[in-house]
Amino acid sequence: MVFSFFKKPPQKMPERQASQPRAQAPGAVPVPPKVPEEAPASLAEPLPELEFTRSKTLAASGPAAKPSAPLGSVIAPNLGKDDFDDAEFIESEVMDIDVNQDIDPVQGDVEHAVVLFANGQEAAARSLLETLIRAYPGDEGRRFWLLLLDLLQCVGDHAAFENLALEFAETWETSPSSWRRTEPAAAGKNHGPRRLVLQGVLTAENVESLNELAEWAAKGQPVVIECGKLAGCDDAVAGQLAAILRTARRDGVALTLNEVNGFLARLNERLRAGEAGREPAWALLLELLQRQGPQELFEERAVDYAVTFELSPPSWENAPAAKPEAGAALPVDDAYYLEGDLKNCRFDELVDVIENNELPVIDFSGVRRMDFFSAGQLVNRIAPYKAEGREILIRSPNHLVAELMAVVGLNKQARIIIPKS
Repeated sequence: MVFSFFKKPPQKMPERQASQPRAQAPGAVPVPPKVPEEAPASLAEPLPELEFTRSKTLAASGPAAKPSAPLGSVIAPNLGKDDFDDAEFIESEVMDIDVNQDIDPVQGDVEHAVVLFANGQEAAARSLLETLIRAYPGDEGRRFWLLLLDLLQCVGDHAAFENLALEFAETWETSPSSWRRTEPAAAGKNHGPRRLVLQGVLTAENVESLNELAEWAAKGQPVVIECGKLAGCDDAVAGQLAAILRTARRDGVALTLNEVNGFLARLNERLRAGEAGREPAWALLLELLQRQGPQELFEERAVDYAVTFELSPPSWENAPAAKPEAGAALPVDDAYYLEGDLKNCRFDELVDVIENNELPVIDFSGVRRMDFFSAGQLVNRIAPYKAEGREILIRSPNHLVAELMAVVGLNKQARIIIPKS
């Protein structure tokens, strides 16, 4: 019997053609797919209320995509409060950042640097910014210079700040903000400047208020001094008050005198050239004129002082006492002041501040750093009021904090202004 060693290959089954969608006639209405009558229980349940936050991955590795519209600074319009009439501010550049478009390289690098700083990685943020000011030589790179200057201020590197400020002036042909003398942040939150009322005739027996004023000024605390009811003071009190005011002015502490012109006029009338014996009162007169002006009257009375006591009089100082140093808190308003490093803050106290003020002002001039969590919580706190049509003003954050506010979208919930340098 002969066996065949070659078998016939098995016949291959024909492949089934894939189904093709039936072509619709022109103008026909497409038929939507069928949907089950009842949605699954898991989908029918309401979604939990979401709380604004950024992912931990973003906070650790870098910011998410956010674009930057063309940036530009304009002088801020009337703020709606008489207290701001004498101060010059500009709208923060972060107000122009649109978080709903594609990111550009500059904005991405800005966000990377500010998030590093917000997370406490100061050395990494500094190294990155030192690279970026060289990587962007055009106008778009100016933001990195401002960020680096503020970072050097925050870490207290005065020498590096001065060197960079000089290079900034040569590069951009304008002067940056000057170095600001900083004080340790006070414990807790400060609800605006302290107020002190001086009234009647002050003598050595009732100078407790001046002792309190001296303590506040030594801590760098802004104080508004109400002088409308101040009738006079003896020479000892005059010398003490003059010393407090003079030291505060030279240290950049904001002590503001309200309604002092009446007292100043009476004091000026009582002091005559050639009548020695009241040197402390003369010291107070010259200090008040230094603060209130005019310069011509100050210089006239300074000559009278020199004639009376045969001493060199104090000279007029160009820096006006009523105008605090750049970045310092403005003294006369109802602003809510924040200080120091803001970490894990929920800002519950802002409810009363916002609800009890027609134009709530939150002052960040004393804030060194704000972490990512706090920035998100501040958005949560302010957003409901924005939805109601309320306007909230955030004033004087440094550039690092202001840019972080834009990263979390706070610039869409509140107006952000910075002091004009």
